[in-house]
Amino acid sequence: MATLQDIGVSAAINIFSAVIFLLIFAVLRLQPFNDRVYFSKWYLKGLRSSPTHAGAFVRRFVNLDFRSYLKFLNWMPEAIRMPEPELIDHAGLDSAVYLRIYLIGLKIFVPIAFLAWAVLVPVNYTDDNVSIAQVTANVTASDIDKLSISNIPARSQRFWSHLVMAYAFTFWTCYVLMKEYAKVAFLRLQFLASEKRRPDQFTVLVRNVPPDPDESVSELVEHFFLVNHPDNYLTHQVVYDANKLSKLVKKKKKVQNWLDFYQLKYTRDSTARPLMKTGFLGLWGEKVDAIEFQTAEIAKLRTEISAERKRIANDPKSIIPAAFVSFKSRWGAAVCAQTQQSRNPTIWLTDWASEPRDVYWENLAIPYVSLTVRKLLMGVAFFFLTFFFMIPISFVQSLASIEGIEKIAPFLKPIIERDFVKSFVQGFLPGIVLKIFLIFLPTILMIMAKFEGFTSLSSLERRAAARYYIFNFVNVFLGSVIAGAAFEQLSSFIKQSADQIPKTIGVAIPMKATFFITYIMVDGWAGIAGEILMLKPLIMFHLKNFFLVKTEKDREEAMDPGSLGFNTGEPRIQLYFLLGLVYATVTPLLLPFIIVFFALGFVVFRHQIINVYNQEYESAAAFWPDVHGRIIYALIFSQVILMGLLSTKKAAQSTPFLIALPVITISFHLYCKGRYESAFIRYPIQEAMMKDTLERAREPNLNLKGYLQNAYAHPVFKESEEEDDEAASSIEEFETESVLVATKRQSRRNTPLPSKASAPSSPSLPEVRRDNHQP
Repeated sequence: MATLQDIGVSAAINIFSAVIFLLIFAVLRLQPFNDRVYFSKWYLKGLRSSPTHAGAFVRRFVNLDFRSYLKFLNWMPEAIRMPEPELIDHAGLDSAVYLRIYLIGLKIFVPIAFLAWAVLVPVNYTDDNVSIAQVTANVTASDIDKLSISNIPARSQRFWSHLVMAYAFTFWTCYVLMKEYAKVAFLRLQFLASEKRRPDQFTVLVRNVPPDPDESVSELVEHFFLVNHPDNYLTHQVVYDANKLSKLVKKKKKVQNWLDFYQLKYTRDSTARPLMKTGFLGLWGEKVDAIEFQTAEIAKLRTEISAERKRIANDPKSIIPAAFVSFKSRWGAAVCAQTQQSRNPTIWLTDWASEPRDVYWENLAIPYVSLTVRKLLMGVAFFFLTFFFMIPISFVQSLASIEGIEKIAPFLKPIIERDFVKSFVQGFLPGIVLKIFLIFLPTILMIMAKFEGFTSLSSLERRAAARYYIFNFVNVFLGSVIAGAAFEQLSSFIKQSADQIPKTIGVAIPMKATFFITYIMVDGWAGIAGEILMLKPLIMFHLKNFFLVKTEKDREEAMDPGSLGFNTGEPRIQLYFLLGLVYATVTPLLLPFIIVFFALGFVVFRHQIINVYNQEYESAAAFWPDVHGRIIYALIFSQVILMGLLSTKKAAQSTPFLIALPVITISFHLYCKGRYESAFIRYPIQEAMMKDTLERAREPNLNLKGYLQNAYAHPVFKESEEEDDEAASSIEEFETESVLVATKRQSRRNTPLPSKASAPSSPSLPEVRRDNHQP
């Protein structure tokens, strides 16, 4: 059981770590040689050039202006200063709305913390139930628990204050959520209305096209939409199974990178040709000339890529029963995407196409009929993953209890009984160990989402985020409470009769706040501060810059700014909403720690969004209903927990009044779904018609077919062709490393940046391929 001293040790370690991270970042961002890491978004947009300094050579890499170090914390006010409309224009609506989740946390918990500390903390602290329980029931407790509901004895009239506060917290949370739902819905509709022309506004994805013995998929799609949408159909692009070609192109790019490396190495030292081993990872095998070997590999892969492209173009089996169908207007696309196309509801399935950057092309080749089986398999796999993860969770909780460690390993007792070691074990170690156990979970969940067959990066991230939230709820929260209660009250569990164990757990649940406080400090304080360092991208950029970069283009490709990572960031935020709402009436001591997390996270991620992150797609805040729903679920669960606690306290008079709270909350949730959710799942016909009318008036001669016809061609066809054109010249020409000079590229201020997994969202308007039947 962590004590006040243990919490103090943990706070000192984590505050020190967070401050060190922020100070290191503040110094590193001022150095010219790090400029492309900490301001990569501006470079990708073409709005920033490499810093140049006259004079000493060292000035190109190190900032020698000592006056700038006096203002090393200026990045914080600069991050907050940009207005939200400008932020939306700069980074997109997804990023701006993501930041609003942190603001909601502050709006909800700052007033709740004020009320809880003004009312509940004095009510809890002025009783003595914990002290009595320590003597009479052999319950392990600390001074911190005197601030929680555990310090109030059974049948006390003081529970009325917790009931009144539960109502106040619920009404305030619902009020904030309703205001935010309305605001975000307004921002989404405003964003869609003001957004410039994009291919996905005119395009739907059609899946499960029925087979026809007399027509190809392309002909069948064309005929179906000419008959059923004669006034609106414009063009279409069939979907090819190009996964093998995509792997070949990726492999060729990897080999090309190695060739560039060896060429640069030979350019710098021409006395000896570079050698390499042909075995696995270059660890063994025959030694050969590296440049000749990689050049031969590229030639071989180029031949395979060309043959695979021809096979795809000529083999009807490479075309899957799906297509991107484009219309003459947004109105026509909205009608098609939001209606049933056939009397058979299982064929000709239409939905809005994701923007080209957002399409996850590999999953388009998955047969539609297998998606249900895949989802079932992943559901079962996720169940077992969640269930078996209880084992490391129990291990973590054993670390949180000195009694549990001594029971399992009595030989460690002389060591862990020392004051500092004891404080470190109970106050810091459990949080960091749990953080380590969760490192690989997001990757596993993303792989599972990809296997299920989702066709866009945004839907993949939302699916992974939903499962991450469930996992956090079951394992990190419930698992920690249940396993922790058992370990902390181990002696009480052994000596008590079976009918007394539920009462002991009822007292122990509020006491788990100490573990969650340590976890918040590790993950939410030091973890958030560490995020801004961009340590991995920093190291990788300098390695690539030193070994591989030959041109300005190479230097731009070496940047890896990353993105928000909705699949990991949002579930983490939701865990803090859950902890805050559950413990607001139970142990208000936890609330200030959560407020620090939301405030620090808002500042840090606002800086990252403005200066670093390159968001891979734009969904116009389509994730918001999920965010709203999870906060509602956390609120309902907090109410159920409070009812359970009061029932163990035999508060028969006050407990029944809590039954109305879940009913009120569910009714509020249904109201919000009915009032606002349609803005996130449908596109109003009125809005589509208005935008079409304005566009026709402003651009009467727009060649829309030329704009859309090649928008959804598989990007691997374009990449393989471009790389073939570049390869011929790159093999023969060696370039020495270029000096840092100002960029001369045109500004891409309003052009969406391409994602790593897909194509740019804005196809070029010049002449494009006219044949729909060829890739």
